[in-house]
This record gives sequence, structure tokens and C-alpha cells, in this order.
Amino acid sequence: MARDDLVVGSANALAVEAIDRWPDWSHPIVMISGPPGSGKTHLASAWCELSGATVWPDDAFDPAAARGSFAALVEDIDRANFDEPALFALLNAARLGGGTVLLTSRLPAGALDMKLPDLRSRLRAATAVELRAPDESLLVGVVMKVAADRQIELDPRVVEFALPRMERSFEAASDFVRRLDQASLAGKLRIGRTLAQRVLEEMALETNRAS
Repeated sequence: MARDDLVVGSANALAVEAIDRWPDWSHPIVMISGPPGSGKTHLASAWCELSGATVWPDDAFDPAAARGSFAALVEDIDRANFDEPALFALLNAARLGGGTVLLTSRLPAGALDMKLPDLRSRLRAATAVELRAPDESLLVGVVMKVAADRQIELDPRVVEFALPRMERSFEAASDFVRRLDQASLAGKLRIGRTLAQRVLEEMALETNRAS
């Protein structure tokens, strides 16, 4: 989840650029939106590493009383039932020159169900960065990066076989490599197409059960 672990492709290049540009943002509030599995959590973690941000809400953190600049991360604003006046106060403090805020969401600002008009206005004024589902070249990079981190020599033909048969997400790509590694070590098996097929079938079965 560190910045150096981010694999960059066309689907997430603008978001990574925004993270790297901090604190020289053109607007103090940046909102990254994208579908599940598009890498929002990793980007947020990398930004926290860079900025030392507080994960909001935090009872010990008061943006209005912050001396100098602050950095705050607010994740999943489309799902969490946040205190809207408190969130508005955070964004307003940043807008008035007190700091920077990174927001993540599955939905763009205009599609969020916020009751407070001033909060809706602040969110729509934020710098919007949309992620797309990772394409095949980006997923190949993720799989090979995770394999290298685990010191696995992974045949590119195994990756070529697996990608069309798995969910197109960073989480699925990482999970696939982790399971391959564990299955190989447990059974002292060679990592090849046969083992990949078994792992993919297990992943598909678990997904079907969850749904």
C-alpha cells in the first residue's frame, strides 16, 4: 500500500499524478472516485504516507483549531454515514486556507446523496479525479509486481491465461498471486497453468457463495 508499490497505467495515471503533486494542489480538496477494485484505498494509503494525513473522522482532530496547514483523508463518502455539518466544517476549513483534504468515493460528487446544500456545493467544487477499472496491461503489471515482492518466478503465460478468467480489480490480482503462492508452498507444487486453474476456480466459487 506504499507509494512505491503503485503500478501506474492509463486507468489511474491522473490520480497518481494528483497524489504526487501534493501539496501543490490547485484546489485544497481532491476527490478520487471509481468502481470497486480500481485502487482507491491504495492511493489513499500512499497519500497518507506522503502527507502524514489524519484519517477523518478523528475525535482528537479539530480542523478549526489546527494551527497552520493540515491534511485529512475521508474515505468512502458514498457509503459511510458521516455527520454532514462536521464534514462541511472540515472542507470549509481547508478551503479557507487551513489545509488539504483527500476524499474517496465509488460515486462522483454529483451523484452523492448529501442533504446539506453547502456540503454538496463544496464537494462539486473539489478537484475531481475519476478512476477506471484497471485494463489488462495494468493488471499484468500488478500481478508481476506482487509476484516479484513474494519472490515468485511467474511465467507470463500463466498471467495471460488467468487475467480473462478473474475479476478485473487490483484486489483480485493480488489475491490470485497470494493464493498461488500459498497453494504452491502447501502442496509443493509447480506454479503453472494447472495450479492457476485450481486457484481461479476456488476464487470463483467463493465469489458465487458471497453473492
